[in-house]
Amino acid sequence: MRTFISTIFLLALNVCVAQDQNRIIEFPDVDGFLTLKADLHIHTVFSDGLVWPTIRVDEAVKDGLDVISMTEHIEYQPWSDDIPNPDRNRSYHIAKKAAKPYDMIVIHGTEITRDLPPGHANALFVKDVNEIMSESVLESYRKARNQGAFIFWNHPNWIAQQKSALPKITEFHKKLIKEDLLHGMEVVNDLTFSEEGVKVALENNLTIMGTSDIHGLVDYQYRLENGGHRPVSLIFAKEKTEESIKEALFAGRTVTWFENILSGREDNMKLLIEASLEFVNKRYIGYSEVLEYDIVNSSDATFYLHNTSPYDFYANTDIIEVIPHSTKRLKIITSQGDVSKDKLTFKVLNAVIGYKKNFVIKLELE
Repeated sequence: MRTFISTIFLLALNVCVAQDQNRIIEFPDVDGFLTLKADLHIHTVFSDGLVWPTIRVDEAVKDGLDVISMTEHIEYQPWSDDIPNPDRNRSYHIAKKAAKPYDMIVIHGTEITRDLPPGHANALFVKDVNEIMSESVLESYRKARNQGAFIFWNHPNWIAQQKSALPKITEFHKKLIKEDLLHGMEVVNDLTFSEEGVKVALENNLTIMGTSDIHGLVDYQYRLENGGHRPVSLIFAKEKTEESIKEALFAGRTVTWFENILSGREDNMKLLIEASLEFVNKRYIGYSEVLEYDIVNSSDATFYLHNTSPYDFYANTDIIEVIPHSTKRLKIITSQGDVSKDKLTFKVLNAVIGYKKNFVIKLELE
C-alpha cells in the first residue's frame, strides 16, 4: 500500500513538473541579438494588485522570462489602509531580492496614473519613484525622464478611457513625443490587442510593447492549464544586461506575442521569423516535378502561412499550419510555373507589421 501511494505521489509530481516545463516561453535568438522575454507591466499589493512581489518573481521564473518590472501606480493606492506604502520603491526592492537566485533582471519601474490625455504610462529604469510624484502630469513625466526613464503609453485602447477602443494621439501626446517624454506604446495589454495601435505606434516612431498588466494570478488569467500563455514583449538585445535592454527599447527592437499573434516593425519581424522558421531539405520526389520543402519551427508560436504564389500543393491547401517545435513537409507542384523566375510566397497571417498588413516570406524554387 505504501509503495502504491509513493508511486501515485511521484506520478503527480512528474505531471506538475511537466506542466511547469510546458509553460516556459521559448523563442530563438535572432541574427546579432539575444531574444529576451519580458513582461514590463506588473502589479502587486503595493498598488492595486492582489499578490506579494515574490509571487510575481515565482510566476516569471516558471514562464521562463528574462526581464520583468514592478510598475506600481504612483497615485492609486487602494490597499493603503492595510499596506501603508510611504516608499513607492518598496515593491521593486522586494522583487529584486527575490530574483537574485535566478538569471532574471528586475527593472525599476512605476506607473504614472492619469486621465486622458495622456492616460496611464509606465516609466522604466527609474532611480527613485518617490521623486516622480507631482500634481502636474507633465512634471511627473519630466522627473521620470530626468532619471533616464524609457516611458510608454499603457492600454491606449482601454474602453474605460477610450470609448471607441481606438488609440488616438492627442496634442498632449505630440507634446510628450516632441519633448522626448514618450518612447513606446502598448499594442497588447492583458487580454486585448490593437491593430490600430500598431499603426499609431509606427506612425509616431514609438516602440511596440506587449504586457500582461497582471493584477491577479497569471495562471488563472491566461488559462495556463489549457495551453495559454501570458503576453510578452520579445526584446532583441545585444547582451542580457539592463543597459542592453534599455538600448534595445529606445531603438525599438521588439516584437509582441499575444495568444498566437505576433506584432512589430517589419525589420524586427523579419529577424524573428527567419530565426524561428527554417526551410530545409529542398528536393524533388523521384523524377517528378513535385518539390519538397521541410519547414522547421523552433519557436513557441504556431505560424499560419497563406500561399500567395501561383503554385498548388500536392498534399495541402493554401493555408499551412506550422505548430511549435515541429517540422512540416510541403510538396509543391512546380509544373504550374517557371521555377527559374518564380518564388514561393507566403503571407504570415499571424505576423502583423502594420494596419491590415502581414509579413511575407519569399522562397527560391530553383
